[in-house]
Parts: sequence; structure tokens; C-alpha cells
Amino acid sequence: MTAILDFLQLHIEMVYIVILSVFLGIEVISRVPSVLHTPLMSGANAIHGVVIIGAIIVMGKAEADNWLALVLGFLAVILGTLNVVGGFVVTDRMLEMFKKKK
Repeated sequence: MTAILDFLQLHIEMVYIVILSVFLGIEVISRVPSVLHTPLMSGANAIHGVVIIGAIIVMGKAEADNWLALVLGFLAVILGTLNVVGGFVVTDRMLEMFKKKK
């Protein structure tokens, strides 16, 4: 526990940036109109695809005894994949709303 607190104390600026970016992201996303949802979701899917590839590279380059890199890489692959699949599902639903009804 002290190692985590020491890390946070040494990198407090990074913690502030992450917290502020979370709040900024929530504000930006909450103000996006539904018409722009599909193009933004396509961009997010592309970004998460890059995250998945980066996580696979990190896991491949990590040493066998570096459990932190392996676990974080695995979680990044799983969460990035969930985001991509969820983004495609939501985009498909949004596009179905704009199709003509028979």
C-alpha cells in the first residue's frame, strides 16, 4: 500500500491530468447531439482498435515475470474489445432508427 501512495505522491500531476480528462470527457460526450453519435462512435472504435493492438504489443514484449504488465495488457485487450463490440452494436441500432419502415 505504501508503494502505491509513494507512486501517487511522485506523480501527482499525472493523477490530476487523468481526473481532469475524465471530467472533460464526460462534459464533451454529454453535450453531443444524437445526429453526431454515429461518426463519433466510428472514431472511438478506431481508437479502441489501436488500444487493442498496443495492449497486445505490450503483452508480447513483457517479460514472463512482469505480472503487472501482463495483467494490465490483458485488461486493456478485454476492455478495448468490449468497447469496440459495444460501439458497433450501438452504431447499428442508431443506423436502424434512420432506415425507412416497411
